[in-house]
Amino acid sequence: MKATRFGRNAAIAVLAVGALALSACGSDNATNAPAASQTATGPKVTGTLTGVGSTAQGAAMDAWKANFASANPGATVQYSPDGSGAGRKAVLDGSSQFAGSDAYLTDAELATSKTKCGPDGAINIPVYISPIAVAFNIPNVTDLKLDATTVAKIFRGQITNWNDPAIAAMNAGVTLPDLKITPVHRSDDSGTTQNFTDYLSAAAPSVWTDKSAGLWPASLGGENAKGTSGVVKTVTDTPGAVVYADDSAVSGKLGTAQIKVGSDFVKISADAAAKAVELGKPVSGRAANDLAIKLDRTTTDSTAYPVVLVSYHVVCTTYDTQATADLVKAFESYVVSDAGQQAAASAAKSAPLSKALQDKAKAAVDSIKAKA
Repeated sequence: MKATRFGRNAAIAVLAVGALALSACGSDNATNAPAASQTATGPKVTGTLTGVGSTAQGAAMDAWKANFASANPGATVQYSPDGSGAGRKAVLDGSSQFAGSDAYLTDAELATSKTKCGPDGAINIPVYISPIAVAFNIPNVTDLKLDATTVAKIFRGQITNWNDPAIAAMNAGVTLPDLKITPVHRSDDSGTTQNFTDYLSAAAPSVWTDKSAGLWPASLGGENAKGTSGVVKTVTDTPGAVVYADDSAVSGKLGTAQIKVGSDFVKISADAAAKAVELGKPVSGRAANDLAIKLDRTTTDSTAYPVVLVSYHVVCTTYDTQATADLVKAFESYVVSDAGQQAAASAAKSAPLSKALQDKAKAAVDSIKAKA
């Protein structure tokens, strides 16, 4: 795939869900009733669609499921938020029709996907862009400034107290308590962990000597919990604790860090996360409709927040039946549409896909087919 930058336009063009003319080829948070502007449109479909994966997508997925079911009374989307690794495994072994994953398929996983997904295998379609918060429970402190090296040392257990000189030097005027730091990480195979460790290994390589991975390094200590909601609850209940988690799940009781980018500190926001994705490039060597993105974790652009995840829906290019292909295409067409992206932004504070990326995602969805 040609390594051109994904552009970003603040205004998202309206995309209607296209006609489902197909041919051949093989939660963390609840939402309210869908707003009219966020409902799914297009030809009606029926059946049950099963997905497994990302807990970071939980709030967005709840909105997508509710809105899609409202528009298609005969259709149900079941989603089990078991983590990104579990989601990719489920697609590869054929036990689910799609996965939610905060990490794109590796080359080895793409090769394996051809067993269940036909000769063209599976593809990664971006559906959800969100910043990863470095969130902490420090009494009377809601905002801190941290650089990558300090964050890495905190999570490696090399900085163990909140009034450490390295933290104090970046936070003049903030009263830092003499309080033990308790790092909290995911116990499950997590795309959020993959993205967070990818940031640390790129931005603080002299400290974070482990490779990026979905599983937290076994050699490191700290508390752990399963899923986004699990780690956020642990930090909320533990004074002095700190965690990396999808911003949509961080409660108002926790503080969040500004991250140093270049010579400035960048506050966490959907817009800054979207800018970081704009600076990314397509992963080389992928098929035209595989939209995996390589993020630039070391950017010096102070309008970008580099601790970001792009969460994907991993789908087959080929399904066994036309009915399954139609159902997958209908749901995914809604998810990447303007209405679907607005629903996710309302439910999860996520950044809508840019117009350019949205158009690429819709084309990828349209390429899904059924066996001849």
